[in-house]
Amino acid sequence: MSAPSGPRLSRRGFLAATGALGAAAAAGPHVLAAPAAAAALDARDQVVPFHGRHQAGIATPVQDRLLFAAYDVKGDDRDELIGLLREWTRASAHMSVGRPVGRDNNDVSTPQDDTGETLGLKPARLTLTFGFGSSLFERAGQPRFGIADHRPPPLIDLPEFNSDVLDPARSDGDLAVQACSDDPQVAFHAIRNLSRIGRGVVSVRWSQQGFGRTSTTSPDGATPRNLMGFKDGTNNIKSDQADLLNSDVWVGNRDEPAWMENGSYMVVRRIRMLLEVWDRSTLDDQQQTIGRVKDSGAPLGRRAEHEAVDLEARSGGEPVIPADAHIRLAAPGSNDGARMLRRGFSFTDGIDPVRNQLDAGLFFIAFQRDPRRQFVPIQERLGQEDALNEYIRHTGSGLFACPPGTRPGGYVGESLFA
Repeated sequence: MSAPSGPRLSRRGFLAATGALGAAAAAGPHVLAAPAAAAALDARDQVVPFHGRHQAGIATPVQDRLLFAAYDVKGDDRDELIGLLREWTRASAHMSVGRPVGRDNNDVSTPQDDTGETLGLKPARLTLTFGFGSSLFERAGQPRFGIADHRPPPLIDLPEFNSDVLDPARSDGDLAVQACSDDPQVAFHAIRNLSRIGRGVVSVRWSQQGFGRTSTTSPDGATPRNLMGFKDGTNNIKSDQADLLNSDVWVGNRDEPAWMENGSYMVVRRIRMLLEVWDRSTLDDQQQTIGRVKDSGAPLGRRAEHEAVDLEARSGGEPVIPADAHIRLAAPGSNDGARMLRRGFSFTDGIDPVRNQLDAGLFFIAFQRDPRRQFVPIQERLGQEDALNEYIRHTGSGLFACPPGTRPGGYVGESLFA
C-alpha cells in the first residue's frame, strides 16, 4: 500500500492551513506532555487496528485525550472529495501504527510530507473516526456530490433544545474527525496532517480539544469524574456487551440506508459548565441535582456505585432520587429503554473575557444506532426538566453519520460513493 505524497505548499501556506488548530494546542501544558504510563507500554499494546468492520474509536476503550475537528468542503467536485477521503484513509492507517505520512520526508529541498512531531513517539492507541454531516449531502436545499438521495433518514437537523446557546462557529460541518490517543501530541499530529493533506479541498470549520475522559467503555475500567467532581458514565455501554452494541450502537442490516450498515451516528455537544455557580452550591444540592453521592458515585439511597438505580424508592413520601435529578431523566427506564455509548471528555478553553469565568466543561460525544429515538428524545426531556440546566449551557453541536470501517485498499465512505 503506497502512502500519499500530499500537496506541495509553502511555509506560509502550511501555517495558514494549520493555524485554525493553534488555539487547541495552546489550551494548556497538558497538550505537550505524553502520559508516563503510556510511554511505559510496549508498542504492540498501543496499536488499535485501523481497518475492520466498524471504525475504530467507537467501541474502542476510551483514550486519555481528544482532538475533534469539523471541516467544510470548499468546492463541489465529487472526484476531488473521493480523492481526499482516499488520502485521509491511507494517512490514517499509517499514523495509527506510528508511521509517518507520505513518502517525501528526506528531500532537504522540499517541504516534508509529514510534519514530524511524532518521530520517536509510539502510536499511543491512536484512533481516527470519520463522520459525514447533513450539509455534505445538501446545503441550503441544493444537492451536493451526487449523494443527496443517499442521505440517511437518521441524519436529521437537530432541533433546538432548552439550554442551547449554540455558536454557529462551533457547530456542524460537512466532515468530522475524532482523533483520540493517550498522547495529546499524537492526536494533534493526526489532525494537523489531515488538515494539511486537505488544504485546498477542505477548511477547518471548528475544533475542540479534550482531556480527562468522562466515561469508560472498558468492562474493567474505573469510572472517571467530570469537572463537577462526579463520576460520569457509570452505566455506559461497555465494549464486551455485544448485545447492547448491536441493538443501540451499530446500524443493522435491516436499517436504511444499506451503505450505513456497521456504522453509527455520532452526536457531539460542547457543554459549558458554570463552575463558579456550581462551586457555590451545597453538597446536598449537588447530589440532589445529579442523583448520586459525590464521593462514592452510588445512587442516592444506595451504598455502592454500581448498585441498581431504584427510581421507585421513596422516603417520607418523596422520591429518594428527585423527579428532576439528572440520572432519573437520563436513565433508560425513563426513556423507553433508549441508551447511547458515551465517549465524552472534559475541556478547558481558558477564561471567558466577558464574565471573567472559566470556559470549561464537557465535550459530550455519543454514538448510537438512530438519534431520532435515542439522543433527541432523551435530550428533549433533559432540556425541559433536568435540574442540571441551572449549571450548564450547550454552546456547540453536531450530528454526523459515521460509515462502517474500511478494508485494506478501501477508503472511508466507500460504501456511500460506490
